[in-house]
Amino acid sequence: MRRQLGILCCCLALLLLPAARGSPARRAAADATCKNLPLDLVFIIDSSRSVRTEEFEKVKIFLSKMIDTLDVGERATRVAVMNYASTVKVEFPLRTYFDKASMKEAISHIEPLSAGTMTGLAIQTAMDEVFTEEMGTRPANFNIPKVVIIVTDGRPQDQVQDVAASAQAAGIEIYAVGVDRADMQSLRMMASEPLDEHVFYVETYGVIEKLTSKFRETFCAVNMCTLGTHDCEQVCVSSGGSYVCDCYEGYTLNPDKRTCSAVDMCAPGRHECDQVCVSNNGSYSCECYEGYTLNPDKKTCSAMDMCAPGKHDCGQVCLSNDGSYSCDCYEGYTLNADRKTCSAVDMCAPGRHDCEQVCVRDDLFYTCDCYQGYTLNPDKKTCSRTDVCAPGMHECEHVCVHNDGSYTCDCYEGFTLNPDEKTCSRATTSSLVTTEETCKCEAIAALQDSVTSHLEALSTKLDEVSQKLQAYQERQQVV
Repeated sequence: MRRQLGILCCCLALLLLPAARGSPARRAAADATCKNLPLDLVFIIDSSRSVRTEEFEKVKIFLSKMIDTLDVGERATRVAVMNYASTVKVEFPLRTYFDKASMKEAISHIEPLSAGTMTGLAIQTAMDEVFTEEMGTRPANFNIPKVVIIVTDGRPQDQVQDVAASAQAAGIEIYAVGVDRADMQSLRMMASEPLDEHVFYVETYGVIEKLTSKFRETFCAVNMCTLGTHDCEQVCVSSGGSYVCDCYEGYTLNPDKRTCSAVDMCAPGRHECDQVCVSNNGSYSCECYEGYTLNPDKKTCSAMDMCAPGKHDCGQVCLSNDGSYSCDCYEGYTLNADRKTCSAVDMCAPGRHDCEQVCVRDDLFYTCDCYQGYTLNPDKKTCSRTDVCAPGMHECEHVCVHNDGSYTCDCYEGFTLNPDEKTCSRATTSSLVTTEETCKCEAIAALQDSVTSHLEALSTKLDEVSQKLQAYQERQQVV
């Protein structure tokens, strides 16, 4: 019915232009207003072994001239080409090309399959693999006619009647073109009704081009969009002697079916942005949150390395944290109030060291020391009292006297301490000393020397015992 309306509209257009035949200007005007309806058109061409190479080249020329007669485009007629013999090959589906030059270039490279003639398989493949929305067929609510033109020169080697009936029940209109040895009965079984309008025959491939004018008339309709009488704001689509309005990509048709409004491309579900969608007059672009950068796919985002050189202002250490960062300091330094720069820590401040007596700061480290009269233990932290009167520790000539970590010197009886506070000199008296008393003094002095020597030896042994005891205690602590 749609095709018949198209022919009627085209004929009415010619009747309204009685001088069209004699006037080139009027004929050109008629051609301008007579464009084919939008179609989803599939050519199925036979390349079995019965089709010679030069004949197959003429079929390709026929396809190219047919494309020249069509109003090709994404919103106009879409074209697919299938090549079949014993197998079927989809040369290109409806979604591939939307310009004539690309289609004709692809057709020029088609090679024959040179085998049997499985026409039924070809029709079934068209239904299963070409007339799908994934392959470029427009949705049913668009009311775009689905048309197949089969070109063959032989008899099908499979059953075509049932497959063709299924295709027609699915809304596919089938035209059958027979050449030379083609079986007319098979052509009629696969073609749509009325058969006299859907079955064509030519004697040779050499004259197949004559059919282009017939198909042009068949697919012709008055293009109401070129008459200047429509009121579409953006796009006018001619449809069987009438027209409908459409909008550019990124716009949607308003309820008045004439005007268009920009689509909110950033509405949920409309965009593919990972983080931020920026609407831009019917299109959109993607952006990222602070601390993230847009990936090469222009959709997804990745966290920036905020600690890369030049990205941060930390004085010493930068810690990356999911798109942001914080500053830290090396050991021995502390973060200043600005949270960026660092200052050296006073390692000898209370609570920062484990020295028992004296902490000595050394740049970023420290060592322990002891007060006078004490010595640092092997643990390098604690201190023990020093025996300042041990042999070799003092400078007293006669007697060393402990005095709370220090010492003073004294002399044996009969001697007096010299001004240097270390050495002794024999005391002189004005009274006469008897030989016996002198001997007694010398005996006492010798006894004192002996006692002092024994005391010093005993003190040395006590120190050794103390150090061994302390070492034993330390080993027990380790265990």
